[in-house]
Amino acid sequence: MSRQKNSTTTFFMIAVLLWMLIIFISSAQPANRSKQLSNRVIRIVIETVEKIVPNRTTDINIGRLHHLIRKNAHFFSYLVLGVLVVTVIRTSGTRGTKGILIAFAICVIYAISDEIHQAFVPGRGPQIRDVFIDSAGSAAGIGFYWFVGKIVKR
Repeated sequence: MSRQKNSTTTFFMIAVLLWMLIIFISSAQPANRSKQLSNRVIRIVIETVEKIVPNRTTDINIGRLHHLIRKNAHFFSYLVLGVLVVTVIRTSGTRGTKGILIAFAICVIYAISDEIHQAFVPGRGPQIRDVFIDSAGSAAGIGFYWFVGKIVKR
């Protein structure tokens, strides 16, 4: 492996580990702390909607919005992880379907371990549905990487 290629792989490996750490730290937050963060995001969304479409925020179902924000956070976090992991796999020299499957497997295993981790966090617990959401996010990220790669090759 060339020195530059090795440096690129190392850089993205560090990025993967840092992103996994961010996911771990987020999952380690007790339920009440996590809910506070979600509530801040909800306030921002409501304030933004109020500026765009005044007097329509009463139509917003706060519980549904809270659920959507939390599940989209799962999806997006693992989308980024999928892109980072597939980048490491590709820069290390593994190509094609094999590289995609390895990247996806790493992301799914991490999603499962993340849900197991939440079993030990006050007020939180493992949810198989979140593993599916995380896996879908990873697949989307890996697919995005593949799609952009196809466009760049042309």
